[in-house]
Amino acid sequence: MRLVVLGGGESGVGTAILGKKKGYEVFVSDFGKIKNNYKEVLLLHKIKFEDEQHTEELILNADVVMKSPGIPDKAPIIKKLKEKNIPVISEIEFTNQFTDAVTVGITGSNGKTTTTMLTYHLLKQGGLNVGLAGNIGKSFAWQVSEDKHEVYVLELSSFQLDGIINYKPHIAIITNISPDHLDRYNYNYDEYIASKFRITMNQTEDDYLIYDDDDQAIKNWLKNNKTRAKLIPFSLTKQFETGAYETENNININTSNDPFVMPTSHLSLEGKHNVKNALAASSVAQLLKIRKATIRESLSDFQGVEHRLEKVLKIQNVQYINDSKATNVNATFFALDSMTGPTVWIVGGVDKGNDYTELMALVNEKVKAIICLGIDNKKIIEAFADVVDILVEVGSMTEAVRQAYKIAEKGDTVLLSPACASFDLFENYEDRGRQFKQAVQNL
Repeated sequence: MRLVVLGGGESGVGTAILGKKKGYEVFVSDFGKIKNNYKEVLLLHKIKFEDEQHTEELILNADVVMKSPGIPDKAPIIKKLKEKNIPVISEIEFTNQFTDAVTVGITGSNGKTTTTMLTYHLLKQGGLNVGLAGNIGKSFAWQVSEDKHEVYVLELSSFQLDGIINYKPHIAIITNISPDHLDRYNYNYDEYIASKFRITMNQTEDDYLIYDDDDQAIKNWLKNNKTRAKLIPFSLTKQFETGAYETENNININTSNDPFVMPTSHLSLEGKHNVKNALAASSVAQLLKIRKATIRESLSDFQGVEHRLEKVLKIQNVQYINDSKATNVNATFFALDSMTGPTVWIVGGVDKGNDYTELMALVNEKVKAIICLGIDNKKIIEAFADVVDILVEVGSMTEAVRQAYKIAEKGDTVLLSPACASFDLFENYEDRGRQFKQAVQNL
């Protein structure tokens, strides 16, 4: 069997190692440059590879192709593979056949990284032999090739879900759905929603789907479509016999005969959206029989995620906050919503079809100045030029932070929450966040 892996990043290299171990003839092809550390790993495992090209005769003879999530279906090589009816799957689908581990799959437009990390933290503190993979850390395939864990918590993007056929998580979470990545879904919101719900398509009556019952897109889908999984809703406004909710400043988890209650004030993470993340993660912990004392302790000592509303420094009584992970409008909505004082907002990057109107009221109320950090800021300027007094365009993170420093006064907050992808000026959102923190430390 010939396995061709498209993309020589984390998921690609992990898949190649697992494929080789399972007896496949493996070839890795990357249209861009493969990083040196990954090249060394491939050489070490004696896996053939090429970069900065796709040699068709070495790809179109595959029995199965694993494509990295970043490669769109519109790519010429993918079209040719589909014409030849060669299966093109994701790393999650490929790996799934080689493990009996229980998986918890987490998707959503926002909150999925925090929910994934929090779920992992709860299960690990609870003594389970648990791995963390998907969009985070060492790839799922790589970990399974080393036969590591009995349970995996997987952060799954819509792109990874597009490439599944048989994969099913024992517990699935959909944190929320709002328009994102529409450039990859023909600017059709319904296609994007359907993609997220692939997470439950193979689930059976023995599996669970945990979802935000306050989310209109999720509720509409569930009204018009069927899943066989047991439904576990969570909400900040309603109460359930089976489900998770907040009431009278307590979080309540009722997924078993033994309900769990804890004051919201004991959560280490601030903000309404983090109450939701805690409801979802605790539901998993309760389903997997983690002790209540452990759940309590873990929810109160969890440290949060880098680049997600991360407090960097206070300088001259101005708080600098790194929310580089906010790559869509909905994520930035949560960030602005949690600001308490006047805010200098650094925004911009590669726009994925954003509609900024839903931020208008918050910007009006909280934002005193906007710093546009992107190659094309036209849409942001058109949206907010009449709403704020100060609007500046900059070409680098250092310049953005310097301008913010000049504008901000005592009691203000400087918030990097770009609402856009980062690929115009940065390698990825982590690079963008690190440059922000560095620039703040250099002030």
